[in-house]
Amino acid sequence: MTGWTWAWIIWFGYFAVVEGMALANSRAGDTLSEHIWAWFGTQRGLPGQPQRPRSGWTQLRRFALLAFMAWLGAHFLTGGWV
Repeated sequence: MTGWTWAWIIWFGYFAVVEGMALANSRAGDTLSEHIWAWFGTQRGLPGQPQRPRSGWTQLRRFALLAFMAWLGAHFLTGGWV
């Protein structure tokens, strides 16, 4: 195995530890998913609270997330052709 392989293994291991700790403590706003939802404006508010209006900036961030996830899926599934 190359140094790059070991670096990716270590990176994934670190991610697993951090995400596992965040999942175990049950606090809001600490998992990767919760950060992505906040950064890209996918959560519009809590149930029972007034919804925040969607701005052009929010729609742009959501589109950027959608485009990146579509590209990443295609990239992995096609072996790098995309």
